[in-house]
Amino acid sequence: MGIEVQNVSKRYGSFHAVDQVSLSIKTNSLVALLGPSGSGKSTLLRMIAGLEQPNEGRIALLGRDATYTAVQKRNIGFVFQHYALFKHLTIRQNIAFALELRKAPKARIRERVEELLELIQLQKLGDRYPSQLSGGQRQRVALARALAVQPQVLLLDEPFGALDAKVRKELRTWLRRLHEEVSVTTVFVTHDQEEAMEVADEIVVMNQGKVEQVGTATEIYDHPASAFVMSFIGPVNVIPMHSGILPENGRDGLKSDRIFLRPHDIKIDLAPSAEAVPARVARIVHLGWEIIVEIRLESGELVTANLSRDRFNQLQLRVDQPIYIKPKSVKTFPAYA
Repeated sequence: MGIEVQNVSKRYGSFHAVDQVSLSIKTNSLVALLGPSGSGKSTLLRMIAGLEQPNEGRIALLGRDATYTAVQKRNIGFVFQHYALFKHLTIRQNIAFALELRKAPKARIRERVEELLELIQLQKLGDRYPSQLSGGQRQRVALARALAVQPQVLLLDEPFGALDAKVRKELRTWLRRLHEEVSVTTVFVTHDQEEAMEVADEIVVMNQGKVEQVGTATEIYDHPASAFVMSFIGPVNVIPMHSGILPENGRDGLKSDRIFLRPHDIKIDLAPSAEAVPARVARIVHLGWEIIVEIRLESGELVTANLSRDRFNQLQLRVDQPIYIKPKSVKTFPAYA
């Protein structure tokens, strides 16, 4: 395994930032630590990096115990959200910095810097200063600097959090391609579900200092292990069992008092059908590529459905129109029993 975390805990006074976390990360994989603010994901990353020490547990890197190993001896590259580039150094000098500290031969430094400038597609900008680059370009330089010493593990803490949505989207694609070229065990922290699902081989969902679920994007989205995971990964309607969205004969075996229903799992028709329940259109939001329809049930509960443009055009829905809806798939969880 690339990284092994065994029963690791970190406390700040009475607050458990990370609570008995165990985790295995495969060598050369790209893994996302995903969760809301305060879930413990950045604290866990900092412990893997050696920037924080655990109160309990063990951390191994590439088969060697590194729990109390100094940061500089872990052979880790670390990239922060705000780049942390040296403003007075050129891009080439920034990338070369760690190699110069290690007293690498000058010819090797020049060769490695040019390799990385080509890798990050900034070959012509090596003599510029950070202030002369865009945010996205500066983040690419930060990644190149971290990769300069050929680390065994690359850690990224909210690497795209300071960038606008369009640049973030572009860098997500770029990071995935970069990882395939470089092949280094990579762990990145994010609170952005779409970012984790698009980039990572595997996602670790964290909440209140604990790991809720580990799996691929498909596994976590289609088979959530808890109510928290389903609520956090993708949009979901959480509605009372007595809301009437399921007919009486459709509730057999469902012992929870809450139903979890994805917006794309709601079928809308204009005519009654088996197991469909009556409702009305409360609001319509056009997003271009899809249509969001807010629906009011006879009980007064509101649910949201997603329709493709083609399906919306077929139905020709309007506000306050009577409709019939049928859930295609619902989930319940014991915590809500």
